[in-house]
Amino acid sequence: MAHPKRRQSKRRTAARRTHDKAVAPALAVCSNCGAMHIYHTVCGECGYYKGKLAIEKVAVA
Repeated sequence: MAHPKRRQSKRRTAARRTHDKAVAPALAVCSNCGAMHIYHTVCGECGYYKGKLAIEKVAVA
């Protein structure tokens, strides 16, 4: 296995880690109910995807 000869500086470590960050998901507006949902996924509120019913939502009483 590789063994470091010298200690990496804080700047070099930080520069490597700049790309390791959380990214907010891209949101879309549901065309059926108007709720926000993640792109290319079924709407969690109504169960529609691309204008078609994908999941039958059960009413909880």
